[in-house]
Amino acid sequence: MRKLINDPADFVDQMLTGIELAHPGRLRRPGDEAGAIVRADADFAGRVTIATGGGSGHLPLFLGYVGPGLADGCAVGQVFASPSTDQMLAVTRAIHGGRGVLYVYGNYSGDRMNFELAADLARAEGIEVETAVAADDVASAPADRAQSRRGIAGIYFAYRVAGAAAATGADLPRVAAAARSAIARTRSMGVALAPCVLPAVGHANFDIPAGTIEVGMGIHGEPGVGREELRDADAVVDDLVDRLLADAPADAGDQVAVLVNGLGATCLEELYIVYRRVHERLAAAGLDVAHRSVGEYATSLEMAGASISLLFLDDELAGLVTAPASSPLVLVP
Repeated sequence: MRKLINDPADFVDQMLTGIELAHPGRLRRPGDEAGAIVRADADFAGRVTIATGGGSGHLPLFLGYVGPGLADGCAVGQVFASPSTDQMLAVTRAIHGGRGVLYVYGNYSGDRMNFELAADLARAEGIEVETAVAADDVASAPADRAQSRRGIAGIYFAYRVAGAAAATGADLPRVAAAARSAIARTRSMGVALAPCVLPAVGHANFDIPAGTIEVGMGIHGEPGVGREELRDADAVVDDLVDRLLADAPADAGDQVAVLVNGLGATCLEELYIVYRRVHERLAAAGLDVAHRSVGEYATSLEMAGASISLLFLDDELAGLVTAPASSPLVLVP
């Protein structure tokens, strides 16, 4: 294992301490809860606030989306592990401004269990809570079981839309509806070229033989739809785009937002080669790319690979996904 770490048991806490020290005017840890980050540059009173959470190892996913026009707080779990109910409840209390809190998180069993319990406890304290659960990975379940799909990089669009809707002063049901609409209209799929190493384990959590790729692998190393020979970039992209377009919503219009995401060890040059082909394919299909983001938005430690996410826009989403937003940890175009 070649990592710049100290004791693996301190990996998450030391990472959070570094983030707090690096961005003191923008992020802070509330109260005595070590596994929580909230905005330090915001007054939460009088508006709907957004809470998220998930396991570490995916930066900038989850805590990297705490910022203006995005989320207001994040519960941070151990590597590839759900944050606890207590962590999420602490975030909820810290950011509640009197108009309710929207939970936005990925569709994983541990997250659902802990976040649902946190929501129940918050409601018992008089805090109104709604949820929007990202389930965008088309490789993880067929269209007739779309609600059971994993949440991967496409949750980025849910943050953009939820944060923008909250910034308009909309009430909690309206903000939740906008986020759920974005989730329902987002499709993602990726490929892995090489595994990652969990700090506490010290070796790769799976194996990909040389010259092969895992198509549709999840961000924790979950199996995809199969292993194939590594082909040139255009062929790989064509396969992914074909699968995404085949799964488009029935009412998909002619505008899309595109996210080309690196999984941790794929250079930006390669991601732009991928975006180039995605753009060509979408144009050939008669689709207008109204918004695009290229970079690392949801990683898996140092996993090599990339994913493509498409948000099929309607008039409301087209306005929300391009609203101003920023974070100290990720480029938000």
